[in-house]
Amino acid sequence: MSVLTRTVLPALLLGSLLTGCATHSDGTAPLNQRTWPICSVIGGLVGGGLGAIESGGWAAGGAALGILTGGLICYAQDGDEDHDGVFDRRDRCPDTPANTPVEHHGCPLPQYPVNVKPVEPPVSEVITLNGNVLFAYNQSTLTLEARSELDSLMAKLQSTDVVSVKVVGHTDSQGSDAYNQKLSERRASSVAAYLLSQGLAPDKLTSEGRGESQPVADNATEEGRAQNRRVELHINR
Repeated sequence: MSVLTRTVLPALLLGSLLTGCATHSDGTAPLNQRTWPICSVIGGLVGGGLGAIESGGWAAGGAALGILTGGLICYAQDGDEDHDGVFDRRDRCPDTPANTPVEHHGCPLPQYPVNVKPVEPPVSEVITLNGNVLFAYNQSTLTLEARSELDSLMAKLQSTDVVSVKVVGHTDSQGSDAYNQKLSERRASSVAAYLLSQGLAPDKLTSEGRGESQPVADNATEEGRAQNRRVELHINR
């Protein structure tokens, strides 16, 4: 065997071995650019073994050639260990988390906030109805005048832009808290029932009583108590 053949043959065999183990694309093979020291060790062992086949004197030379060849072969490989589609050699961000969009250097693309139109709060309107006009003293049955007033509001309440209507009953401070609470609830329910009978959608309508807890005027005067006896229509659009 010629000297050239003895020199080149181990290198060719070693190159074939390491190239088959190394990776060019997905970084999954154990031998690639980052593991070139391991490749050098493997190359030294393989080169030394191949050299020893020829003679003991060739073992050291084969090992040296194997170390150099193995290191160069694996260092020349280019993997993609973080699987971002950018080879490790030009990946400036080698540990990018999985499924992260990256630019051509392998670094995450800047994330810009989505331009979401802010949700506008619902527009509210409160219509206050005089309780003395709606009901007789201490009663919750609607008067004829009350029905007429509510009839005049139906077109507004049934408008397509109205999302909900809440009927809220209030009283003055005459009588006990418990009695006033129940009275305010009955009055609110009476107004709501009439609005339903006139065609207002049930899913848009609610009612509640707040008794004497939310006065708008001084309960020490008759004028103030008259203002506190009221029913409010809270209209949300």
